[in-house]
Parts: sequence; C-alpha cells; structure tokens
Amino acid sequence: QIPCVTTVHRGLYSCRVYNFYHETWSDTAQVTIGETQHLYTLATYNPARPKSSFYATDKVALMIGNMNYIYHTQLCAPMADVHELSNLLRQLDFKVVSLLDLNCQEMHSAVTEFLLLLDKGVYGLLYFAGHGYENYGNSFMVPIDAPASYTSEHCLCVQNVLQRMQEKETGLNILLLDMCRKRNLNDDIILQQGPLKVTANIVFGYATCVDAEAYEVKRDGLSNGIFISFLKQRLCEDEKITVMLDKVAEDMGRCEITRGRQALELRSNLSERRSLTDRIHNSDCPAASSARNLQWGIAHDLPKSRNLLFDCGVKVQLGFAAEFSNIMIIYTRILEKPRDVVSCSAQLTDFPEDLDIDLKKSNQETLVEAGSLLLIKENLPSPEVPSLYTRLRSLQRLKAELTFTVCLHYCYSNMDEDIQERQTVTVGKPLVSKLNLHEPRVPCCSSPPSSFDLLSLEVPESSSFAEALGSDLPASETSSTGSASTTWSYYSQTAVDSATADGPTSSRRANIPEESELFDCDAPKPLTASTSLPPSHGKDTKYKFSNMYNFSSY
Repeated sequence: QIPCVTTVHRGLYSCRVYNFYHETWSDTAQVTIGETQHLYTLATYNPARPKSSFYATDKVALMIGNMNYIYHTQLCAPMADVHELSNLLRQLDFKVVSLLDLNCQEMHSAVTEFLLLLDKGVYGLLYFAGHGYENYGNSFMVPIDAPASYTSEHCLCVQNVLQRMQEKETGLNILLLDMCRKRNLNDDIILQQGPLKVTANIVFGYATCVDAEAYEVKRDGLSNGIFISFLKQRLCEDEKITVMLDKVAEDMGRCEITRGRQALELRSNLSERRSLTDRIHNSDCPAASSARNLQWGIAHDLPKSRNLLFDCGVKVQLGFAAEFSNIMIIYTRILEKPRDVVSCSAQLTDFPEDLDIDLKKSNQETLVEAGSLLLIKENLPSPEVPSLYTRLRSLQRLKAELTFTVCLHYCYSNMDEDIQERQTVTVGKPLVSKLNLHEPRVPCCSSPPSSFDLLSLEVPESSSFAEALGSDLPASETSSTGSASTTWSYYSQTAVDSATADGPTSSRRANIPEESELFDCDAPKPLTASTSLPPSHGKDTKYKFSNMYNFSSY
C-alpha cells in the first residue's frame, strides 16, 4: 500500500506468495506513473538508485551471544544485541537461529547445524557477541565454559567456519564479530591452516580494530554493544553491504566518546553489489529451499497452547513464546472458574534439572519480573490479562522431553484453607532442544590446537537437520588463515582473572552497574571502559554514557 504515489514508484513489481515450507514469485508487472515522455526525462536526469539485480537462494543467520561466563567477566550486552539484530534480520527474510550462553560443545554443534542450512547461492551470516581474541590473523570465539587460561584448543576459530561456508558455494559470507581483538598471551600456537578460496564474496565486520577492545554501555536495565547501537540504525538500508558498514563506521567515528578507543574495521573482497536486502529467488531448486524451511522449522517449533481442566472446575490456559531459539517463556492464565472459587492461580514446578531456571523469578506476574527485559509480542496474552510467566533458559541442554507440573492453588469462599490440584504436562522437545546440541559432533576441546579443526565435524545420526536434508558434512580438510579475514575478541579479559581463578566463585564476577553521573559526547570525561549506547533518533543526538566499565585486555 503506497499512500502518496510519485514517479519514484514506477517500475516492475511482483508478488511474493509463501507459507512455512515454500515460496514463489508471481510474474512481473510494469507500473507507469505520469506521461511516458516526462518519465523518460526524469530517468535521464534524476535516476533513482538502481535496484540490485542480485538475489539469494536463501538467507540464513546464526546469532550467538555469550554473557554468563563461568571463569571470566560476565557481560551484559549480548542478550539485547542478539535480540535486536535477530529482529532486524527477520525483517530482511533471514532464517535466524539465536542462541545465548553456549559452552564449547554446544557452539560446535550449533555451527554444524548452521552449515547444514547453507547451500549454493545462500547468504550466510554469523554474528558473535562475547569474549574473544585474535592471534596471528585468526579470530577465536570464547565459549562460556572456557578455562581461566584458555587457548585456541578451547575456542572456535572464525576462519575455520568461513572456510566451511565457502565449501557450500554460498552467495555471500558475512561475519560480524562483536568482541575484542587483543592478543591472548596464553596462546602462542600458530594454527597451520590452508588458504581460503578466492570467492570474492566475503565480508568481515569487526566491532573494533586490531589489538583493541570493544565496549558496551548500560541503559534502562539493558546494555547494548557500541557496534550494534550504530549497526541497527543502518542494517535495513538498501545498500551494498560494504557501503552500509562504511556508513556505520562513519557514524561511530562522529561519536566523541568512542573516538580513539573503538572503531569499526571492515575487511572485504566482495566484488558485486550484494546487499542484505536482496530478495530471495529459489526457483532453480525449490525442493532444497523447502528442505531448508523444514529443517529450520524443526529448531523453532513451539508447543501448542492448551487448556487444562481441573476437578474443581477451573480451566487454565497454558501458552508458550520464544524469546530466543534456546529460551522459552511459559505462561498460565485462568480462563474459567466456578463462582464459589474466590481466588486461584496456576504455577509451574518440577522442571527437569537440565534446564537453567531461576526459581525466584518463576511464576511472576510480568516478563520483567520473570527475568526477561525484552519486548516479546508474539504468542503472549495482552498485558491487561492476569498471567504468570516462567522463563526457561538453556533449552539446548534438554536431554529428554520437557515435562513439568501445573499446580493450581485455589480457595473457596466459605473456606480459609488453600487447596491444591496438580497436573503433569509433557510438551515434547521445544525449539532448539530437538537438535541435541549437547551431543558431540566432534571430539570437543580435546585435541591439540594444531590438529583441532572445525572442518573435521561429523554430523551424528541424531541430528535433526541432517535427517531433514539426508546429508552429512564433507570430510575434514585443512582450515585457513586468510589475511582478508582477521579476528577480534569481544569484551577482552584481564590477566587478573587468569591469575585469581581458583574456581568459578573466585573469578565469576557479575558486572553490576554502579551509580555514576551521565556525561555527553560533546564533553567527554576520561573513559575507563565501555558499555552500550541508547537508541539514536537523529544525527544530532547526543549520546549519554553511564556506568562505564573496562573489560580489560588479556
């Protein structure tokens, strides 16, 4: 629907028809506005930006945000960054897998499943927010269970992931690394890797420069990384991706408080005008596209809402919503109750030990009280409807079907005692738990760094994605060091952590904000470190930073 039509809107139009499993495009139609001669004059002297002739056979994104490190400084920004970036990429028709707080095994398994979604002509995007480092031109993503003095043996090499993406003959490879790029002094091993292929379709977006740190800024209970604070304002622009990232770099450079401390670095060999906004055209192989839709849907299948009828006559609605691919919200609300029941509530209990649940924040009246600071609209009742919310984290560690108990507490008008009724509910394996990311695809973190290669990943028979496609990963090959793709570590980690880490309790320091005065970018004060930017509403917006922290280098 175009409310105010001008000559800019003339051109070729087509209609996209799609469902959960397949999509197709209609024939194009020529739309003309105004006189032909007048249109020709406009086209000659005031050409509109040419529409990209490039297209993707599909778009797939893997988003990983690691926050709650066991032996290292905990972070704040990855949750909000992954959430916001995921929502924007979905608007651009990306199939997004968003995961928080993965250990080493789970990160390897998640990358394996991500690679299975890639194919010829697919746009593949990997985003990582968390601790990381760069050694000898290679970038390493740090899992939450990495030991105090970790090396490449305990981490994932980004260049290995890129080489595997190239094997899929992808149309575009985008790697956005929101981490520090300081050297890891504990790791002096140079990985022997083969060269990357010359595919001219690689884009690296680093949140900071070589041997520098990345920062996050605290605001309104949430944190954003500085990189995402600027990137989210440009991501949906119809520009060549390198042009879009250049604009992000310019925006960051105009912020006085980050100048000289953090600057986006872009490395690319992209030779074509490919953009994140390019449309999807899969008529060449609709069966493969349908298979990808199906296998992606396997990891994003929510349990269906259901109504539970208790003996006392109370009817309870049990509903589900996804916050991330591995975090689910369960809510209960009272639909019906007899007149003589004056009060009742349905609470959830008896969850499997595999899941990460904060019992103090379960069965809360609001999402914020339940531990979710994000806005979730889908599949949730109106805020005006009384409900109780429980947030289930780390679904990737669920080893069996999710079973829990709904405990109904109610009281009759002529009684003072509280009465309980219980029903056991089984909802299968929701969201990413179906993929069994906890199961080894490769001997994880056990082989020497020189031989530890992501390319040796093997897909187990239990892999849902593999079953959907009926294919396995290729045999292992040597990985690459490509100079066009450097690395960087996000929110670098101090040597103090390594020296004082006697166990999880000695070094697992929560990044709790302290009260401090706000200060403007126009009059910066000495910066001790970083946190995240508030949303911008215009070029002249003055960013205010508070609660500044330095996740210092190795």
